[in-house]
Amino acid sequence: PDDAIHPGADSQAETDLATGGVFISNFEPLSASRIRALVDNPVTLESYSPVMRKFLADSARTMKDNEFAVCSSHSRIVDGKPTKNPRYLQTKPPLLQDRDLRLAETGVRLFRRLHDTSPALFPVDATLAGRRNNPSEKGVRSLAVFGPVHHLELPELFLEYISSMTGKSPSTTGAGSEGALTKGPFNALPTVYDLNEALLSQVLTGSPAFITAAGYVGPKYRVDHDVSLLIPEVWSRMTPEERNADFLKAHGYLERCKDITHNGRVLAYSRMGWRITAKFAARFLGRVFSAPGAVFPEDMLRPELQDLEEFADGVDNIVETHRRVAEGYFRDGSVAQAVPPLQALLHIMARGEWNGFGLNSPEVRSLFTLEGMLNSDWYAARLAAQQRSEMTQAAGSVEHLEKILLSAGPAGIAGVDLQARLTEARTWLARVSSPDRLAELRGSPGLTPLDV
Repeated sequence: PDDAIHPGADSQAETDLATGGVFISNFEPLSASRIRALVDNPVTLESYSPVMRKFLADSARTMKDNEFAVCSSHSRIVDGKPTKNPRYLQTKPPLLQDRDLRLAETGVRLFRRLHDTSPALFPVDATLAGRRNNPSEKGVRSLAVFGPVHHLELPELFLEYISSMTGKSPSTTGAGSEGALTKGPFNALPTVYDLNEALLSQVLTGSPAFITAAGYVGPKYRVDHDVSLLIPEVWSRMTPEERNADFLKAHGYLERCKDITHNGRVLAYSRMGWRITAKFAARFLGRVFSAPGAVFPEDMLRPELQDLEEFADGVDNIVETHRRVAEGYFRDGSVAQAVPPLQALLHIMARGEWNGFGLNSPEVRSLFTLEGMLNSDWYAARLAAQQRSEMTQAAGSVEHLEKILLSAGPAGIAGVDLQARLTEARTWLARVSSPDRLAELRGSPGLTPLDV
């Protein structure tokens, strides 16, 4: 709740914290006398939302001298100043707004002419990830090379996912490679297994990926989380065709990031994929802003125009991090567990090439296509592993039910039709054991073979 430090700026946070039963961290425990002082200042009190205002007034009236309360605008004091890392566990708003959720679903049903017994499906058709960027400062290199929104094709997207890069955040001690995938306590399996599944999901669903900037766009423009919060508003105002990356490329709404020659050497800026253009800002951001060109000027869309030296160091920082992180997969041997497209990518990140091919070689990029995946031997091995697992599970169910029938005798078990369940289990076993099962599984992620 970054904006909650300003009374009335984040009414949702104020409502959540005033409701009670909330797990909070890094908010200052305020004594009864301090709460009363807040209430006795009418100018400050009036700035809060009605819910927080009532909470403070009620607390001032009922609190005892040995009790404490929290206020949304008062974070914990650390080393003499308020921490920039207040947090609380928010209850998912739709769980508290059932009426609004039902009305929204009913509107969708009416628009689609769906019967109330038919499911209303809400497919995900884009991946919109956030990326924290920062300008350089003492001890921290620049990462501010991304524009407001970039589209990354799968090879470039997984450069990002593998490296898990983040810029310096006010709530962390530094910058570098971090996130849930990089922390053992949150992820006991080697990271490569999560990456394999993520790649399969992206290829099989075909959903385009877009990266939005947080923190800074170039060293000049501080945006915090504003762009990331804006993107759902923009995407919800775009048609399915307009959200398609191929459409955006073909009509000049995205431009390819190209390698840049600077001081006699090549900066690998092409690893940043495709970035939005002034035409994108005018058409799509113009659906939110009356003057999008003023909000997103040219040097924001093209951060290299702000400071080319810092831009160059930021690109170098990213490429060096790609190399450093990828080397870890070779040191621990987990590169062998990566699916072939990611093996190729890890080699390119760490060594600069894979079998003599670079990142932009057709031989590499074809590995990341749906056709290339579905027709590969390694994907066929995953489907075979999935079928073997299903056969083992189904056979176990049949065996278990047969044993129960033998032990239960003619009376069976009250309220349970064991024979019907056994018939169903045998039918399922026959289906998953059929040679046709592999064709049925085509298009699913499959399973990692045990010999990988």
